[in-house]
Amino acid sequence: MKPTTLVSLAAILGSVTTCDSCYGPSSTVVHERLVRRIQPGSNTTIAEPRGPLEWGELNFLHTTDTHGWLEGHLKEMTYSADWGDFVSFSRHMKQKAGRLGVDLLIVDTGDLHDGTGFSDATTPNGVYSNPIHSEIDYDVLSIGNHELYVSEIAYEHFYNYSKVWGEKYVASNVQIINPVTSQLEYVGSKYRYFTTKHGIRIMTFGVIFDFTGNSNVSKIIKAADMVKQQWFLDTINFNQPIDLFLLIGYNPIRTTDPVSSWPTVYNAIRAARPTVPIQIFGGYTHIRDFQVYDDRGTGFEAGRYCETLGWFSMSGINSTTYTGSRKHRKVPHPSRKATSNSTSSLVYSRRYLDWNRRTFEYHAAGSQADAFDYHSGLRISGTITDIRKSLNITYLFGCAPDTYCVSCQPIDSPRSVYSLISTALGDIVVRPNRSTTPRYIIINKGGVRFDLVKGPFTVDDSTIVAPFPNAFKYLPSVPYAMARTVLDSLNAQSGPAKRDSAGLTWGTMPQLRDSCQDPTLDFISGHKGKRDLGVTLRQRVVTPGYTTVDGFGTEGDDTPHSHIPEYPIPKYVQGVGGFPSDGTDPNVVDVIFLDYFASKVVGILRDLGANYTVADVDFYLDKTFSVQQTMIKYAKKNWQANMPSCPGGPGVGSKI
Repeated sequence: MKPTTLVSLAAILGSVTTCDSCYGPSSTVVHERLVRRIQPGSNTTIAEPRGPLEWGELNFLHTTDTHGWLEGHLKEMTYSADWGDFVSFSRHMKQKAGRLGVDLLIVDTGDLHDGTGFSDATTPNGVYSNPIHSEIDYDVLSIGNHELYVSEIAYEHFYNYSKVWGEKYVASNVQIINPVTSQLEYVGSKYRYFTTKHGIRIMTFGVIFDFTGNSNVSKIIKAADMVKQQWFLDTINFNQPIDLFLLIGYNPIRTTDPVSSWPTVYNAIRAARPTVPIQIFGGYTHIRDFQVYDDRGTGFEAGRYCETLGWFSMSGINSTTYTGSRKHRKVPHPSRKATSNSTSSLVYSRRYLDWNRRTFEYHAAGSQADAFDYHSGLRISGTITDIRKSLNITYLFGCAPDTYCVSCQPIDSPRSVYSLISTALGDIVVRPNRSTTPRYIIINKGGVRFDLVKGPFTVDDSTIVAPFPNAFKYLPSVPYAMARTVLDSLNAQSGPAKRDSAGLTWGTMPQLRDSCQDPTLDFISGHKGKRDLGVTLRQRVVTPGYTTVDGFGTEGDDTPHSHIPEYPIPKYVQGVGGFPSDGTDPNVVDVIFLDYFASKVVGILRDLGANYTVADVDFYLDKTFSVQQTMIKYAKKNWQANMPSCPGGPGVGSKI
């Protein structure tokens, strides 16, 4: 059921055979920096990891919420590695685990697209990016909610992704209608029982949160119902020994997060197996996080958008069949118990790795024969370059004159992306035959997915900032006294706006949003200090970025960063256009909004005494015109200076 696309993925894969093909020519409207990296136009950071990783008897690499960022962050040094770099790194780490005589498992917990042009420029999403994602030798995987919103995407994922992985793809509470039989069947295996290379016996479940936004071809079984089903009860009381329960899923690990269904699953297992360790790998919140549940159970979450690669290790599992090394003398080992009063033998460590080659090369040291890059990694990097070119997502619309961030600036700051988009909405979203009628144009914050970094504004950048295709609808000629209250009323409503998973559901955690940067040379100069009595003083470079606080404290970030401010964001923002220049209030206003919260706007106006119904709502512009199209048109109109050689900037979090 794959659709016809611009080029054959097999042809692209076959055409990339050497490193040189990673640096092929680009269109005349493509901005490229004069730095030779794996992806044309990308740079890497000079900031260094804090020290070696702690290797346990059982170790994990965790990815989640990659959302199509397999090309890396081309304008952000801290996260500039691409998926080919990760392929090489994962190969090195597997090799290193083998030499140390320990186990390393690689885990993914879903949400593979809705974030960049690389994943979203095909119909359906993921046609090219999913096979690239599959180049990692994952041991277990689970599904995210963005694989389930749209029926066509759900079937693409079912037939061409989950089935490829077989029993490794675990979807304990997600079913899909088989179009041939019209019967529900599980998207993946309900569970996976397996033994690691060195003898640890693991029972795995994959559980998404109680998601309700899926299309009608799939079914989410609530966790409270799943744990009562006979297959689940039989599995937790399996007739083979279980050394560890491994729970993976698109599900917040924080028990205080109202979205999370992990407490239901965890408690059901713990009631039946009070002494068996339970390890959770979650997703959805887009943050770096770690939580302790009891002295034999913890949860881990590795951020988002290929900004973070999670590292987790543990030792002390009571397994009669473990044949690996207990403590290898060449590496540090986990030493921290889950709780201060634990009587368990289990000890843990966790680390959040910045997604760049410097980090990968540092931690792969000691497992390299001659160089970091495997041929398979170079091949994937070259394939990504070729796909980006074939999809034309490097096409340049304009040069963004500044960096506009989602939350590192107050919303009324000229460097806030919401302030920028509000301006663009007022300027661009106008229906010619209603141009003389004043207008409010309202969008929700979850429709804006990421910062807009100074420099080239391409097809890819437009998708990164606003990937969703929701159209503008409106109610015409609403009395001004009513229209002016709509925004405040929307923001006063409880609960997040739809698709606000972008959207930062933190529970009790602070909003530990990331940032990356593209510093000036002075800002990133690496070796500072002076000569004194023959001693050279070397100062560590500290750049803006994650400063994580989690259940184990503040030492989880692999690379130390300076803190980036986090300002509150309202759930909805609006642009204004066509109002009288003399400052007087108009009699009526067109109220324009995105289609998926139309019923909320109608409900607010009805509460104010209007007689509108959803039937009164109509498209304001063509149904294909979205926030993404708004930003493209705005760039073409206002950002043509310096084309096509767009200058970069200091990046998100910089005070410059």
